[in-house]
Amino acid sequence: MADIPAELPNELTQILCSGAAVRIERIVSCGHASEADFWYQQHEHEWVILLSGGAILQWGDGSEQALAPGDYVFIPAGTRHRVAGTLASEPSIWLAVFFTP
Repeated sequence: MADIPAELPNELTQILCSGAAVRIERIVSCGHASEADFWYQQHEHEWVILLSGGAILQWGDGSEQALAPGDYVFIPAGTRHRVAGTLASEPSIWLAVFFTP
């Protein structure tokens, strides 16, 4: 897969393009998860699609959502969420679009 290092000690985030109201990122995870006490709760909306691999998102209410390739999620601004886990056996590649409400 293009531009993915053989070893990924940390999740890889690349900004593909950005403008005044939008940012598009490619995120590559391989067995990565959010820190146990860390939650995302950004001021932007986020639409994310999992292109390969597998992941589990956890929501602020404690519920979880498994994602397989092709699954996508809209995360409204201010929504508390985290990555509970990703596959360690293959890269999980995300395409994330962040935009202002």
